Amino acid sequence: MFTLGTYHTLTINRSTPVGLFLTDGQNDVLLPLKYVPKKFEIGEELNVFVYLDHEERPVATTLKPYITLNDFAFLRVNYTNHFGAFLDWGLEKDLFVPFKEQARPMEQGKRYLVYLFLDAKTNRLVASSKLNQFLNQNPFENEVGDEVHLIISHITDMGINVIINGTHKGLVYKNEVYTDKIRPGDKLLGYIKSIRPDGKIDVSLRKSGLESIGDDAQIILNELHSNKGFLRLHDNSNPEDIKTVLKMSKKAFKKAIGTLYKNQQIEIKEDGIYLKK
Repeated sequence: MFTLGTYHTLTINRSTPVGLFLTDGQNDVLLPLKYVPKKFEIGEELNVFVYLDHEERPVATTLKPYITLNDFAFLRVNYTNHFGAFLDWGLEKDLFVPFKEQARPMEQGKRYLVYLFLDAKTNRLVASSKLNQFLNQNPFENEVGDEVHLIISHITDMGINVIINGTHKGLVYKNEVYTDKIRPGDKLLGYIKSIRPDGKIDVSLRKSGLESIGDDAQIILNELHSNKGFLRLHDNSNPEDIKTVLKMSKKAFKKAIGTLYKNQQIEIKEDGIYLKK
């Protein structure tokens, strides 16, 4: 049988009044008529997503869901009933979240970060907002400084809780976030800042040390070019002003302009920074 919740590259086996039957050489699945391309040939390959239709039968679609098997996504609740919640995941049939898989009762119209898994008992695709059960409890194998993929879980007074590489929990401290545009469900690149003895992982959204100076310097250069070669920022500027304009800390700003000054790319004056011509 086809693995539900994933993409498959299948061959068009035959055309019928209800759609195309696709095959992997052993099993067939229907691609309903509404998803059939205008032009096709028997024997041609199609990339399709396979899931269960309203009658619990495997079916293929060319639509692109917002989430795939064993992955996370931030999805909106279309409606709830006495069985659970039903999420919009970009397909005709909503994605089911039973009450037992809800970290807190879900409400219509709100969005939640969920994980998509295949229920072993029912062989149905199910979502869960109880995320810890799907995360790896073994020691994190990456090292400090490594670039990682993050998905924003939730935001607290301490900082931003993230899921690292789809396997481990991490935290970005609030005083190290230089933008207010981050939202739950966002996918970002980050860098491992520290791995504590208790296994907890601290993450940064910026490279650390000398490696980051080059990136910060380029941000300043870009800003100078877009502002006719002048920035009203300098060593004595308020950290909040630097954060607002450049999305970096004052410490990072000072290191970066020091590099640009040594490279004779900028002039630093009392009223701000000038791009050297």
